Amino acid sequence: MARRGAAARTARAAVVRGAVAVVVFGAAMTALPGPVAVAAPEVPAYAFADDVRDALGATDTGDAVRLDPGETYRSSLPGSPGDDGPGAGAGAGDDGAKDEGKVYYRLELDDTSTTYVSVTAIPRPGAVPAVGDGIGVAVQDADGTPCTYDSVTIGTAQSPRPITAWGAREILPGKGLCQEPGTYYVVVEPVSTGAGASARGPWDLELAPVSEPPPAKAATTDVPQTWNSATPAPPVAEPVAVRGGAGFTEATAVTQGVSGDEIVPGQTLFYRVPVDWGRQLYASVELGSGEKSSGFVAEALDLTLYNPVRAKVEDAGVGYGGTQKSATLAPAPPVRYVNRYAPTNPTKSLRFAGSYYLVVHLAAQVAEAFGDGPYGLTLRVRLGGSAQPGPGYEGRSAPRGVFGQDTGGDGPAEAGGDGRTGQARAAAGGDPAMRAVAVAGIGTGTVLLLVLGGWTLTARRRAAAQIRVSAQNPTA
Repeated sequence: MARRGAAARTARAAVVRGAVAVVVFGAAMTALPGPVAVAAPEVPAYAFADDVRDALGATDTGDAVRLDPGETYRSSLPGSPGDDGPGAGAGAGDDGAKDEGKVYYRLELDDTSTTYVSVTAIPRPGAVPAVGDGIGVAVQDADGTPCTYDSVTIGTAQSPRPITAWGAREILPGKGLCQEPGTYYVVVEPVSTGAGASARGPWDLELAPVSEPPPAKAATTDVPQTWNSATPAPPVAEPVAVRGGAGFTEATAVTQGVSGDEIVPGQTLFYRVPVDWGRQLYASVELGSGEKSSGFVAEALDLTLYNPVRAKVEDAGVGYGGTQKSATLAPAPPVRYVNRYAPTNPTKSLRFAGSYYLVVHLAAQVAEAFGDGPYGLTLRVRLGGSAQPGPGYEGRSAPRGVFGQDTGGDGPAEAGGDGRTGQARAAAGGDPAMRAVAVAGIGTGTVLLLVLGGWTLTARRRAAAQIRVSAQNPTA
């Protein structure tokens, strides 16, 4: 009877253990990401930095708030009822009409570090930009002398998306304009290169000032004229599933190879690739076929490459007729410090190592012509060239490590990554949703192991106790 009672208790305990294991394992499974059904082109909002600071754009320099390199700021550009007449620009080199509505920010700079300021403009939900709507960004000294000017527009597709322009105060050998320490101003203005008036609503802004220290030793200013301009064969492999980020600070890390994702019309996805000194980055993106293949959308798929300070390097765009299509970046020179002395892009922007950004946009008009999606997306990345020593900076950048330091990728340690598992990397950084999933998965898995370990230990102790009792009482 005692043996039958013990057997019954053991059976009941096994059932309880199995039920609890199912519950715990089920909780772990619910924490893992699954396929997301998209019934309509619901575009995620732009992801600002988690530690973003508010900075109100001033209407004159007297009230301009200070921007500190290494911080990220959120602001806005006022809307405009439209003005097809000429306006006073923030800098030279722009032939389009400019709307009123400039905003000003202030920089306090020394005479040794180069400072870059990128400005990403994000149309608000429901916005319908006109052809050529965009922003201009200038950096000016205290006398109003422009140091640099850059402008960018939405494009003829008129698909609302984040666009980025940048300005800089560069310290250059031989001196020139904007070399003195003191107060400088970042000027952001709406521009329109299209014909006629543009009724543009307010745009949100993300400003990211970055400081680059000088090299420890004087560097040559002679830019090499020869480099390997051949296009290598793109990598061929089974795509590794990734989820592109919704902003620069949430850009998903990818390394050399093939990555698979999904995109809906109107969406912009951000990826980052660590590129060392002396390396060349090659990239292409492929869009899958739609639900039908009639019609055509010009400038449907766009792939843009930005450097570590979010300055545009180059882009590639293609139209879409419902069948699979690809966009490929043109071959570009290796990353070298001396490239900053080149006269034009893409060479001029390939001036430092660090995380380069690949930004993919699918025009909103694709939904009307070919369906809501999501559409399959394949990203192919290859790194050419060979790693070379950097310039040896005198001091640290702000933020720290942006120019080639602490920029390891997500691959194995021997391939330039950190050697961690994908789940551990997700818990340490990257996409917040993946961090949450990783923490939940790791936490639940730990609980499961502890519970099972406890049951095993208890079972062994009970078995040992039963053996001792049987030995002491053979007739039981």
